[in-house]
Amino acid sequence: MVTAKTKHQPEILEAVVIRFVGDSGDGMQLTGTQFSDTSAMFGNDIATFPNYPSEIRAPQGSLYGVSGFQVHIGSVEISTPGDNVDLLVAMNPAGLKTNLHAVKPGHTIIIDTDAFTKKNLEKAQYQTNPLEDGSLENYRVIEVAMSSLTKEALKDVEGLDNKSITRSKNMFALGMVYWMYDRSTQHTIDFFNKKFKSKPNIIEANTKVLNAGFYFAETLELIPNAYTITPAKMASGTYRIIMGNTATAWGFLAAAEKSGLELFLGSYPITPATDILHELVKHKHFGVKAFQAEDEIAGIASAIGASFAGDLAITTTSGPGLALKGEALGLAMMVELPLVVVNVQRGGPSTGLPTKTEQSDLLQALYGRNGESPVIVIAASTPANCFNYAYQAAKLALEHMTPVILLTDGYIANGSAPWKVKSVSEMPEIKNNIVKDVTENWHPYDRNEESLARNWAIPGTSGLEHRIGGLEKDKVTGNVSYVPENHEYMTKIRAEKVKRVQNYIPNLETEFAETGDLLVIGWGGTYGSLHSAVKQLNEEEGYKNIGFAHFNYINPLPKNTEEILTKFKKIVVCELNNGQFSKVLKMNFNGFEFLQYNKVQGLPFGNTELIEKFKQLVK
Repeated sequence: MVTAKTKHQPEILEAVVIRFVGDSGDGMQLTGTQFSDTSAMFGNDIATFPNYPSEIRAPQGSLYGVSGFQVHIGSVEISTPGDNVDLLVAMNPAGLKTNLHAVKPGHTIIIDTDAFTKKNLEKAQYQTNPLEDGSLENYRVIEVAMSSLTKEALKDVEGLDNKSITRSKNMFALGMVYWMYDRSTQHTIDFFNKKFKSKPNIIEANTKVLNAGFYFAETLELIPNAYTITPAKMASGTYRIIMGNTATAWGFLAAAEKSGLELFLGSYPITPATDILHELVKHKHFGVKAFQAEDEIAGIASAIGASFAGDLAITTTSGPGLALKGEALGLAMMVELPLVVVNVQRGGPSTGLPTKTEQSDLLQALYGRNGESPVIVIAASTPANCFNYAYQAAKLALEHMTPVILLTDGYIANGSAPWKVKSVSEMPEIKNNIVKDVTENWHPYDRNEESLARNWAIPGTSGLEHRIGGLEKDKVTGNVSYVPENHEYMTKIRAEKVKRVQNYIPNLETEFAETGDLLVIGWGGTYGSLHSAVKQLNEEEGYKNIGFAHFNYINPLPKNTEEILTKFKKIVVCELNNGQFSKVLKMNFNGFEFLQYNKVQGLPFGNTELIEKFKQLVK
């Protein structure tokens, strides 16, 4: 085990933002994940932001082939991966060029000088070498021949080819960063021993390079001292770092356990939702039935069949897949069966930006079906609470006998944060409408008087035979009906059933200010950025008149939404789209002016840009 040894005590910092960048083959995601996990074990609060290229294997050294991983760790509350970077680790010229703008002046850049060849500089569209032309004079640049030092460290390790040696250089960079921020290397060494237990030479190689980077940083005069970030103060309990997609999968596992139903997933792989399928496949011992379908339509159709048979049924996708699932989703709404559709939003339209984040599927989720086809729409807002909202989506679908669309996005799905481990016994009760006792006067569209949820009659149960399908049903018998008045009645009662969900969801709450000059509104995965910006304005810059309201329930909206809106002079709706939620609010609440702040760049909001905008609005 290696621990930091310095002549002086490490300088204590509240928080630090670190970004690792390089080619997609340079292992930046693994490097960032290991640093995040180690810091989490140390007790820091954490938020991460992986940033992948869209191509499976972009040309090496190209600007659009850069893969990055940003981590924000702190002894204080951390709700975003951070804006400006304190330390940039650039493994090649392309990584430096595409990320230099994010580095704070005067802060540190670690560069692998071996990668700054004439060929790589040309690929990154540099006219001159930035290490020589003075363009980096505003930063503290640490030039390290990582590739050469990695080869030197591994010269005595047998059984390694040149490719394996070169691929280990990311561990040299990680070792340096571990020393700089007073982290132990032991967690990563344990990871090597577990992951490569059948390949002892790989364990030896990675361990040697990791330690070589650590000791190189310790002896390097360009790094005057180490820093440390003390553990954060969090509520007592057992924590783990969790990614949003993993949390979503676990939320469904908990819902299945709580409801006493088997979990069925019918899905087709699509970025960035596929990891939910990957995670649930691991848990067949919990009774999970995971079906990788031949296409998106088969995925949702199989889930509808599983719901008809009495399972907690879900299907997962992203924007293009949700478009394909539209007709079948309308069928599930028509026959009033419980179903959860997870849409992990990405940049669109069409194939768009498959590895980048966006919030542009909101109107599609609300209205992207033929006919009058309302469904419940909710949105998770952090990697950790993807667990809660997956659970809540299942609960609402089962208790109200209607489909639920759960919106997440690439930012929170691939991001990670500390999550306090929950017990199923702590979770809210989940009831269902499965018919237990067959009576002579039973009808398939008998409804709960309060929620309007219909019966859930499991096929094969004697006495519960009924018609099923996409044709309009009689309001009592469930037989096909073409009676005009019956169709109007069924259309209205399906809409009313969704509207009554207002009685089962929490009221909207504001943070920081209950009344004032400006109300900042967000929804879904923008929570961390907006919360952080408004918090800074209130607690550090003296703006006590700015409130923050974040929506997780989109259809229906919380009952008290209009009451909240009336308490502020100005309202600004912030979204990673061109204003879709502001349109929803305008349709529902007349007499209010909804200002907009929008960003459609495949990136989350930055703290600085939000703070500047909010200050302008309260002048």
